[in-house]
Amino acid sequence: MIKTLLIANRGEIACRVMRTAQRMGIRTVAVYSEADADAPHVRMADMAVAIGPAPAAESYLVADKIIAAAKETGADAIHPGYGFLSENAAFAEACAANDIIFVGPPASAIRAMGLKDRAKALMEEAGVPVTPGYHGDNQDPELLAEAADAIGYPVLIKAVAGGGGKGMRKVEKAEDFAAALESCKREASKSFGDDRVLIEKFIVNPRHIEVQVFGDSRGRVVHMFERDCSLQRRHQKVIEEAPAPGMTPGVRAAMCSAAINAARAVDYVGAGTVEFIVDGSGPLREDGFFFMEMNTRLQVEHPVTEMVTGLDLVELQLKIAAGGSVPEQDSIHLSGHAMEARLYAEDPAGGFLPSTGPLHRLDLPASGGPLRVDTGVEEGGEVSLHYDPMIAKLIAHAPTRREAALRLAGMIDDLVVWPVKTNAGFLRRAAVNPDFLDERLSTGFIEERIDDLIPPAVRPADAAFATLAVLDLRPVIAAALDPFDAADGWRLNGDPHLSCRFEVGGEPVEAVLKLDGERIEVCTGDVVSVLEGLEVGDTFEGYSFEAVVDGERIVAHCEAVDDGMLLACRGRVTVFAEPHPEALADAAEAGGVIKAPMPGKVLAVNIKPGDSVTKGQALVVLEAMKMEHALTAPRDGVIAEVSVEAGGQVGEGDILVTLAEEVDAAA
Repeated sequence: MIKTLLIANRGEIACRVMRTAQRMGIRTVAVYSEADADAPHVRMADMAVAIGPAPAAESYLVADKIIAAAKETGADAIHPGYGFLSENAAFAEACAANDIIFVGPPASAIRAMGLKDRAKALMEEAGVPVTPGYHGDNQDPELLAEAADAIGYPVLIKAVAGGGGKGMRKVEKAEDFAAALESCKREASKSFGDDRVLIEKFIVNPRHIEVQVFGDSRGRVVHMFERDCSLQRRHQKVIEEAPAPGMTPGVRAAMCSAAINAARAVDYVGAGTVEFIVDGSGPLREDGFFFMEMNTRLQVEHPVTEMVTGLDLVELQLKIAAGGSVPEQDSIHLSGHAMEARLYAEDPAGGFLPSTGPLHRLDLPASGGPLRVDTGVEEGGEVSLHYDPMIAKLIAHAPTRREAALRLAGMIDDLVVWPVKTNAGFLRRAAVNPDFLDERLSTGFIEERIDDLIPPAVRPADAAFATLAVLDLRPVIAAALDPFDAADGWRLNGDPHLSCRFEVGGEPVEAVLKLDGERIEVCTGDVVSVLEGLEVGDTFEGYSFEAVVDGERIVAHCEAVDDGMLLACRGRVTVFAEPHPEALADAAEAGGVIKAPMPGKVLAVNIKPGDSVTKGQALVVLEAMKMEHALTAPRDGVIAEVSVEAGGQVGEGDILVTLAEEVDAAA
């Protein structure tokens, strides 16, 4: 039995592992960087050891510091979580060399599955179906381009050592191949220290289905059924679920059998996930899935498997690492349906750029029963630019898939996160999208419906609630019910109405409310909405609202903050501020300036002064929070000034590029 466990990770997964370990009576050790000195996982652990500066490359990714911390605290085992050193074969070997149990597979299995080209060759030998493509050693760009032509477009360029959606590019046509290859190799080199790639045929209308497997040291391997992870953006999973929609007994048997064969081919021990790309052009077929990769660790989305099987996968990891056995396959059963949404600190309306900073408000739904929240941050903490921007994982379980989706949407309704921006509203719109509920899934689902999934900046109902709160709600409602009691200039021959002007994100917004009994017609710009059956309650810090908006009942919360009036509704937080004309003028002038949306490193500068550019053209590529972000031209124009160069560091708000002032063509 493991006595002391060091968790070589941070945030949500560190807290998750500690909960199970402490329940099992295992003493826990946290490691932390300077940026995480007061993080929840540090306070949660029985012991904690500082391991270096904030950058992961100087702390969480330094194997020697992790091993030293384990020795210092007497830890007899290390759980790597996911990311960081979790799939590092050399780290697994270092643990063994120091008589420390590595809670994961043997180094040989990590190496075998770590390089996608060799893994695919190994899978072919094991009889596991693989995607057609080029997996050779020759990395000459011309040869790779020829291979792509031979395979046929569209193709996927994938980093040989890749994972987590990094080092992957879809290419639609030959003329785009060279630029995509260069970008992919650059990202692969930075993320994995290996810029080699492979080329695969892109399966049209693909689905992403994976199988959870477990092996033990006695050579036994079992599966815990499948998860569907088709809802993705930039190859990053957004919503995961189990079981996979449309799965049949025959396809499940074939896919799970292939996953077990894949694990046995590398003598796998511990938790692993075998991922398949699946032909989703019609009903699932027994010959319609292909091996993509194996993640030799615990997955971010493991909670959905736990919800539908009733198993604690971390507990099973720890028992197997201590020499235990996997359960009998016949003892593992499916129950109901589970969904998980990844709540990220990012701005969907701003191109999904990460949002960093303090968490002044963090209200998450309560865990319990069919609902679960896994998080590693807390109110008063912050989202750091140094690490992944995940705030929490929201998981809902229900008897049916549709009920699980609606419960997940209900969890998002209860969220309040501020001032950091989140993807909560985006997640909710995805969960209740009619096509999603009707199981019309593919990995292109989000890209194809992006305009429907990103919430509008301001909805009429939001502006109406903010207006009612700003103008003092109770007398307004009284006036709506009895206009003779109002002192707002109401006339016998006029319509009772209210109006209010705000600033939202630096843009002017005006709301006009026409009151007709308990019916309120709201106009913002050229959009009209109707509120009916408005119910109001006082909360400790503000107002709660419940109303039927355009035929659908919604709940919202409004309270005063330093920046104005905060309104939280369905996971979205909007701040309605008092108008500042000078700020609006500044915002208008800023149309010719491209600023850094966050601190980061400049990877590429694609223009020079005097160049003509078009709206949407990529001007500068910035690296931040482990991802590349292309900053584009806000309008057509001519480059007046370039203030940065490749390799430089920039801070949030730094001016990178300036466009020349627009000239009136009639002048």
